[in-house]
Formats: sequence, structure tokens, C-alpha cells
Amino acid sequence: MPRKTVQNAEASDEETIVTFPTEEENEDEAEKLSRMLAAVMEYLTDDDLEEMDIEYLLDSTEGLRSWWDQHRESNKKVIEEEIKKSLGDLSLKDLEKIREQIKEIKE
Repeated sequence: MPRKTVQNAEASDEETIVTFPTEEENEDEAEKLSRMLAAVMEYLTDDDLEEMDIEYLLDSTEGLRSWWDQHRESNKKVIEEEIKKSLGDLSLKDLEKIREQIKEIKE
């Protein structure tokens, strides 16, 4: 039988408890998403609509802005990984430009 490594022992000391949503919570979430989707579709299919106003849509649909912010935050890690993977393909000049942009943002 393999021995437990130090890393495995440490990981087991810091167990994470994962709770799954109940069926009722899932149904509530599905209802909220369905309501938001319906509001978005009504807005998009409005024949009088000449120009889409995303800010209006986010402000006027209850819960949509919060959901959108959470969705974008959850995608942050995916974006970070995509950027990390592509860095090796960039030229030194491109990397220096990116470094300067990051410095400007931090200032």
C-alpha cells in the first residue's frame, strides 16, 4: 500500500466541506434565471427598439446585474489562464508593452 506523502497529509488536514444546493434552492435559482431570460428576450424582440442599451437592461431587470457580475468574476480565472498560456508565444516587445500597460493600471 502506498504511503501518504507529506503533501497528501497536509491536504487532508485542511479538508473543505462542500455543500450542494437543495432541490428547492435549485428550483428558485432556475425560476430567477428564467425570469431574467424572459425579460432579456422581451427587450431584444421589441420591434420599437432601435438601439440596444445594455446598461438599461442590466438596471431594469431585477437580479441581472448581480448575476452578470458573478458570472464575469467566475470567468476571471479562465481568462487569467488563457493569458498565461499565450504569454510564451509573444515577442519580447509585446511582453514589454503588456508590462507597461499593467504598470499604468496599477498607478
